[in-house]
Amino acid sequence: MYRGPALDGKLVARALLWYRRGVLYEISKSVKNGDAFYTVRWSPIVKADKYTINGSVPAMGGVAELYYKDDHGKLNLYMLARSYFGGLRATLRVATDPETEKDERRHAVLVDHEDQIYYRYALVESQDDMSDVMFFFMTTHAPSISSLPHSGRYERIFLKEIDSGGLVTI
Repeated sequence: MYRGPALDGKLVARALLWYRRGVLYEISKSVKNGDAFYTVRWSPIVKADKYTINGSVPAMGGVAELYYKDDHGKLNLYMLARSYFGGLRATLRVATDPETEKDERRHAVLVDHEDQIYYRYALVESQDDMSDVMFFFMTTHAPSISSLPHSGRYERIFLKEIDSGGLVTI
């Protein structure tokens, strides 16, 4: 929820993009007996377009997943991103533009699947919570790859995804 001075009409409209039907696309957490229980409430999955990203993705910290649609119509996860200082808007703009993407593998995906890139995101304010969520996703999606460190605050980390479109990856 927005906690600040009175909003003008433009800010209200922009805030509503992140809060639809009473649902805020964010990561929440509860802690019990030294374990963390995260809930990731994803935004709807959207086809990547710089104008859509500029108009609807907040310049706030969070995590995002990027997908490409293959020849069979299946969405394939190819990137898990975190953003704190630059915000998700800037991160997604760079990650979905073949001219600005520097990683060779991701650049190849963008070129090979032009106009078939999709994303979703969830906001989170805490860098430690972001580290825990990224750790969970990396150990789930790519256990053989050297994982990102977690925050070290909890014995175990549990995570539940909520997606309005029914796309759950864990």
